[in-house]
Amino acid sequence: MDLKRPAPWMRYASPAAFYPLAGQLQRTFATAATLLAIAGLWIGFFVAPTDAQQGEGYRIIFVHVPASWMSMVIYVAMAFWAGVGLVFNTRLSALMATALAPTGAMFTGLSLLTGSLWGKPMWGTWWVWDARLTSELLLLFLYLGFIALQAAIDDPRRADRAGAVLALVGVVNIPIIYFSVTWWNTLHQGASVSMTRAPSMAHTMLGGMLLMALAFWAYAIAVALARVRHLILERERHTEWVRDAVAQRS
Repeated sequence: MDLKRPAPWMRYASPAAFYPLAGQLQRTFATAATLLAIAGLWIGFFVAPTDAQQGEGYRIIFVHVPASWMSMVIYVAMAFWAGVGLVFNTRLSALMATALAPTGAMFTGLSLLTGSLWGKPMWGTWWVWDARLTSELLLLFLYLGFIALQAAIDDPRRADRAGAVLALVGVVNIPIIYFSVTWWNTLHQGASVSMTRAPSMAHTMLGGMLLMALAFWAYAIAVALARVRHLILERERHTEWVRDAVAQRS
């Protein structure tokens, strides 16, 4: 047995090998995202019962809560790939981090927007400077800062390293967002779903929310794969395999 032989999946660390695989996976996840979103929105807006305290206005949680989850999950994934690229100097890892950032910023903005729409009828105000909302706003600034920092540096390698440092430093904000309603007295309600206790909502509501979370997961993966394929073509445009790939698409 050759212990030095790399694992089969290691070949996909090469942009040339990953590019066609990303195209196949992108179509699969895009289809899954569409079907899951249709099912989740149907359950959330037409099947789930009316909340006894919040009325019909609570239905925004079927978008707000999954978007909030994804804003944190994507940042952790972005920081992970940025860290791998920084430590091992792997091109594809850095590209994955770059590809995830705009989608993470979009979900963070969606979380803040839907939270404001929910907060106005429930709290009587569009915005309060409590710990959860403020730390979520800081997360948006971290995403935008990551994108702006990379865009401001002409050398792609230097841009990847600078972005990786910022992403890794910003990870400290994720547990602050998650535990803010526990650590401080805030207007924001506690976690809708917890791993340590039974869900406090009807099973229909929970099912619709989880379907939307899966839809957002699939969407984030599909969009990141599409974006990383574009970045690969841009970074590798001088290589022969990219010229062949572009010629085949023409």
